[in-house]
Amino acid sequence: MKVLIVEDEKRLANLLKKGLEEHAFVVDICHDGEEGLYQAETSPYDAIVLDVMMPKMDGFTVLRKLREQNIEVPVIMLTARGEVENRVKGLNIGADDYLAKPFDFSELLARLTAIIRRSKGQPASQLCVADLHIDLNAKTAGRAGIDIPLSAKEYAILEYLAINKGRVISRTELSEHVYDMNFDLDSNIIDVYINRLRKKIDKDHPHPLIHTRRGEGYILQEGN
Repeated sequence: MKVLIVEDEKRLANLLKKGLEEHAFVVDICHDGEEGLYQAETSPYDAIVLDVMMPKMDGFTVLRKLREQNIEVPVIMLTARGEVENRVKGLNIGADDYLAKPFDFSELLARLTAIIRRSKGQPASQLCVADLHIDLNAKTAGRAGIDIPLSAKEYAILEYLAINKGRVISRTELSEHVYDMNFDLDSNIIDVYINRLRKKIDKDHPHPLIHTRRGEGYILQEGN
């Protein structure tokens, strides 16, 4: 899933980016509120990690402006420890969760996974398409009871297709959700990864699950 981190502490932002990417997330970083608001308004994200105290525009203002535009992306706010009033304020204007600094990365990861899952109407941690099973927590996949080794990017693409199973996903939409803001949309790398996934997911199975809709994109489903 694709996450935006809006945090002016560059070392912390980079550490969070590195950690999340190791768990198959795609991460963009902004270091001030104005840039963060612009990115959230113009690019699709599955969640935002938003610091309260930032230059140019504070996190409360960013969140308020997003909600005024009916941008309902899940938001975790970062506050200084003990700032109960700020936590309550953030929740009241539309934050989905909060974390007090300093925090453990494992807790951020768990909370982030949970709010994304809830926002997509998926209370369970398992996704199934026919005999394909995907574990959202472990970031693993298997078919017909056999584990399938996947790279982080292969998993990210498969997970997004599975979350949107039965819906055609264009190359552009897929690119926007599994690559950061620096991705070249003219690249054919998405097609390369889809071909790799087909070899791993559908090879030796009589019923393929990954289908191409010519001129439209890709769809993960049983049948054609």
